[in-house]
Amino acid sequence: MKEVLDKIEQYPIIPVFYDDDVQKCKDVLKACYNGGIRVFEFVNRGSEAKENFKALIHYKNEFFPDLKLGIGTIKTAQQAGEFIELGAEFIVSPILNEEIASITVEKNILWIPGCMTPTEIAKAEQLHVPLVKLFPGDTLGPKFLKAIKPLFPNVKFMPTGGVDVEANNIKNWFEAGVFSVGLGSKLFQKPEYAEDYDWLEANVKLLFSWLPK
Repeated sequence: MKEVLDKIEQYPIIPVFYDDDVQKCKDVLKACYNGGIRVFEFVNRGSEAKENFKALIHYKNEFFPDLKLGIGTIKTAQQAGEFIELGAEFIVSPILNEEIASITVEKNILWIPGCMTPTEIAKAEQLHVPLVKLFPGDTLGPKFLKAIKPLFPNVKFMPTGGVDVEANNIKNWFEAGVFSVGLGSKLFQKPEYAEDYDWLEANVKLLFSWLPK
């Protein structure tokens, strides 16, 4: 668990991605890695999620062994257990679920639950969760984090959901005190002219250049 947290601290930009096409998944993973990503969240949002995740685990183990690959959109302990068996190195949820907390503690796997209110964050803290996903990030915003962060000095925060790939937005989140950010569809908006994934690699490099030094 600590190893994954340390990696997130070093590389706090986390892509959040799913596609039915396994080759596209591999191409996206490779472009992100080449851009500097070392923590990647695949999501359980389609019929091919398990098969594609299994393929990505093998792909990353062969070519990018220092990458931490986790699974998101996990809503039940059964789902968590299944993906841990497939090799998930961390689990991300849109919700707070004590049964998922239990299985991840048992397996010594980092669990990042989704929270939207101080009450949910307090509950996560009671469950000894080190990193909370603020979801949806664009609804809550950096001002929300600034307001509640002093109440939870031992909890780390990661906004996900609508986080803009834009310098001021990234800067505002980190100035508010986030530990990391999760970036979904706004990171993967492919230019019409693009025939390969060089644009994605360039986007990722730009994101890292906006982080506080």
